[in-house]
Amino acid sequence: MIERVSVVTLGCEKNLVDSEIMSGLIHQRGFTLVDKPENATVIIVNTCGFIDAAKEESVNTILNLAELKETASLKALIVSGCLTQRYKKELMDEMPEIDGIVGTGDFHRINDIVDEALRGTKPVYVGNPVFNYEENLPRLLSTPRHTAYVKIAEGCDNACTFCSIPIMRGKFRSRSIESILAEVKMLTEQGVKEISLIAQDSTNYGTDLYEGFKLPELLNRVSEVPGVEWVRLHYAYPGFFSDELIETMAANPKICNYVDMPLQHSEDSILKRMRRPGRQRDVRELVGKIRTHIPEVALRTSMIVGFPGETEEDFAKLCDFVREIKFDRLGVFTYSQEEDTPANRLPDQIPDEVKQFRQNTLMEIQREVAMGNGAKYVGRTIEVLVERYDGRSDVFIGRSQYDAPEVDGEVYISKCPVQIGELCKVKITHAYEYDLSGEGIA
Repeated sequence: MIERVSVVTLGCEKNLVDSEIMSGLIHQRGFTLVDKPENATVIIVNTCGFIDAAKEESVNTILNLAELKETASLKALIVSGCLTQRYKKELMDEMPEIDGIVGTGDFHRINDIVDEALRGTKPVYVGNPVFNYEENLPRLLSTPRHTAYVKIAEGCDNACTFCSIPIMRGKFRSRSIESILAEVKMLTEQGVKEISLIAQDSTNYGTDLYEGFKLPELLNRVSEVPGVEWVRLHYAYPGFFSDELIETMAANPKICNYVDMPLQHSEDSILKRMRRPGRQRDVRELVGKIRTHIPEVALRTSMIVGFPGETEEDFAKLCDFVREIKFDRLGVFTYSQEEDTPANRLPDQIPDEVKQFRQNTLMEIQREVAMGNGAKYVGRTIEVLVERYDGRSDVFIGRSQYDAPEVDGEVYISKCPVQIGELCKVKITHAYEYDLSGEGIA
């Protein structure tokens, strides 16, 4: 009997890439991939373990899927990803529903794990997270065929006091430029037009393999691959955002005018306790420099509220900072007290209800900012990557270069003259809270 395998992905885009590689390996082996877990004989849950909410979601997903052993044809439930890398013993001791686990550095051995789990041996493949995938591994995209993520590095060396990523993903390690270019070429040959380069710290790319920072060179070389229309950059660490990188983005029309740069806070005392680079003056200078050289840039950032010791005054100043800077995109997270991280041991922890109030308050401020930001596009013509058709409202839906997949806004297009997966010029007629609408131009 040929096993039917379903891969369920939780967490970030880096996890998504890992799942796509596991799917490729499973397909290469001859197993049948199925979309619906209830139709599977084997389920792989690729988990997130970054913050408490993500861990809770992962555990609940595992327990819910385990019920399919009683109600469907499920024979083996395998858990992979960050949660297993961090809590392998706890998972195997406390969740007998799990038939095997694999960590972030061993997912390329997924077929062996499936075989062993089906034999009932409960395999545990969790070693040091030092593996870097290369372009020769098979990969089945789960994104729309016109867009794909490419990991350019794994792990992180920055040691922010709140972050558990180094525990789960290991030290920072870059892939070679040649490996990345080979993968991009393979993706464009499948029809991919938008390449999103991702790493926990993309601006540090190449420092461990080459002499100096190589992200500007990588961006230029990726943009030269035939078929690439857009190159998007994710998770730019502010401490390494160089003048050369700004100049490269400003000069190359294929690099999206989009900067995803998590800042985490505005106040110097909090940044110091977080062990983040620079201080507010440095952040203001960097943001000003980016906007000066790339006037059309969309700035995305994230903030953490309720960090230990964050006073009412600190939070009020953060709110003022967000109002003043007017980020185009903003995510707000409540501080999660993670074991084995330095911030977990800090005094003056903030009550959960205060954290939640601060998150809601800051998001409401950003909602007002977003309304004003969107209005600047009305009357302009922008390029949009068309992604799908909504038959109920008879409109096509896509994204501009100022919006990343899944997390940002969309553009609703009437009279669209191109096919799904192609770029279309759209004259913007209306701006909403986070989305735009307009008419396609032939």
